[in-house]
Amino acid sequence: MLASPISHGTFQPAATMAATTLVNPTPLNPITSISDQKLPFKAKFPSHLRRFTTSLSASASSVQGGTSEGKSTSLPRPLTSTDLTGWPSEGSRIRVAYQGVPGAYSESAAEKAYPNCEAVPCEQFETAFEAVERWLVDRAVLPIENSLGGSIHRNYDLLLRHRLHIVGEVKLSIRHCLLANHGVKIEHLKRVLSHPQALAQCENTLTRLGIVREAVDDTAGAAKHVAFHELDDTGAVASAAAAKIYGLNLLLQDIQDYSDNVTRFLMLAREPIIPRTDRPFKTSIVFSLDEGPGMLFKALAVFAMRQINLTKIESRPLQRQALPAHNEITNESPGSFPYLFYVDFQASMADQTAQNALSHLKEFATFLSVLGSYPEDVSI
Repeated sequence: MLASPISHGTFQPAATMAATTLVNPTPLNPITSISDQKLPFKAKFPSHLRRFTTSLSASASSVQGGTSEGKSTSLPRPLTSTDLTGWPSEGSRIRVAYQGVPGAYSESAAEKAYPNCEAVPCEQFETAFEAVERWLVDRAVLPIENSLGGSIHRNYDLLLRHRLHIVGEVKLSIRHCLLANHGVKIEHLKRVLSHPQALAQCENTLTRLGIVREAVDDTAGAAKHVAFHELDDTGAVASAAAAKIYGLNLLLQDIQDYSDNVTRFLMLAREPIIPRTDRPFKTSIVFSLDEGPGMLFKALAVFAMRQINLTKIESRPLQRQALPAHNEITNESPGSFPYLFYVDFQASMADQTAQNALSHLKEFATFLSVLGSYPEDVSI
């Protein structure tokens, strides 16, 4: 039996990366999931996931040679929604879900956020949310925005649908590499596979090389496809870690158009952390307003008058099914539809000034929820 949902935020309870596909992608064979298992309470976590982190270096070295035998080495397969029926093992190591396959940038972010963690791959963003809610993992680390590509709208929507709390953030510098099988040279490449945002972020280099770009679900998945199918005319844009795991050759490094390519990830948990004032904190909220002149100005003024700095504001159409208690939105004009506003500001909820600002906002907001108050990542 699963634990009952945790109330979300201090106040009343409350996207894959958006990018244009450059060309019509050639469908890849879907990445298979781990076989369905119905585990009894306190049963051990699937062994191939439990030992993933400790065996990663061994797996990487075994595929480094690029042979067919090496590339068949078993790697942890992403969880799907059908796998979320079991219970984790009782070990002391923290289990952290991320979206993608081994070698993904999200995996690197998870390991930066939680050193020595057991990183658990998930097929979809929503699967990672559900894995935390169902106690299959302890945390999730998911991207929320990129300095070049903008916001990941899907994850903004999922923050509202699921009752998880933001307990931290981590920023990761994205360094793209051009990968291919051993023996393949740049002039042999006719096409390159990657996530559409990664392709867009390397547009200058790929245009100069004259390589056809094809969009797929994720960067590490592209590397895996090239390696496991032993393609000799196709490369992948992915991380150096993906090259090591799948036994690919690094043809070019740092091929992104801009060096300041940073992705911000959120660290999610079932319980909030206790906010503090002895270090820089950030707070994330979501709210909606009645329609009318100056309503958003009025909402943002509660922070400005208290000298609270806003670091992010994002608007998303309000999905009524995500807010079952929020069906009576007033003052809607014909043909209009309401919005939710996601705001990050630099203050801790332990600070009386921040509490006063949200109390003020609550006076006229039709909905308000605190998604988390957490330490700010100032490493980049």
